[in-house]
Parts: sequence; structure tokens; C-alpha cells
Amino acid sequence: QVQLVESGGGLVQAGGSLRLSCAASGRLISCNAMGWYRQAPGKQRELVAAFTRGGSTNYADSVKGRFTVSRDNFKNTVYLQMDNLKPDDTAVYYCNAQCVHGVYWGQGTQVTVSS
Repeated sequence: QVQLVESGGGLVQAGGSLRLSCAASGRLISCNAMGWYRQAPGKQRELVAAFTRGGSTNYADSVKGRFTVSRDNFKNTVYLQMDNLKPDDTAVYYCNAQCVHGVYWGQGTQVTVSS
């Protein structure tokens, strides 16, 4: 099992920044992809940014140049730095881990961007 705990969401004005954190614990040795997804009201959950199985990063077109995913392997933590936020970025953000033994999600953290 893997546990994922997100933090760092909140309310910010358009143009502002937030940094999300995802602290992972459990059977991480067989997890080879981790990243962030989001779900806005009435919409499907979508990929935001993630480390792929090969170790590279993958970003949604809508966040390229504004968001950066990073990780601290010593702390088992994945981060999402979000700059120049827009109202369309408003959503619940979920941490995701894809492991040999399953796919895991955090509980989600709300990000609200006001215009």
C-alpha cells in the first residue's frame, strides 16, 4: 500500500503562485510514476504534470511554462510549483502514484484562483 498526503492548496488571486506538496509513504520502491492531476467542477480528472516511468516529465499544454513538477527522493515528496495562476486553474488537485501493485490517489487539495 501507498499513502499520499497533499498540502499547500488555498485561495490566490490571478497571477499569483502556490506550491503543492505530496508526501508519500509505504511501498514506494515499486512505484515508477508520480505526479499531479486535477478535477474542476463538472469536468473529468486530467493530468497536470507528472514524472513518467522513464524519469522524464510530462505537462498538460495548458500549464506548460507556468507549472513545474519536482521531487525530493530523500523526503519521498513530490512538489508542484504553480506560477501565474489563472481562474481556469481552479480545481481539486490530486497526487497520483502508479505502482506495480496498484494506482494510488491522495485525498485532494483545493486550489481556487480568483479573477
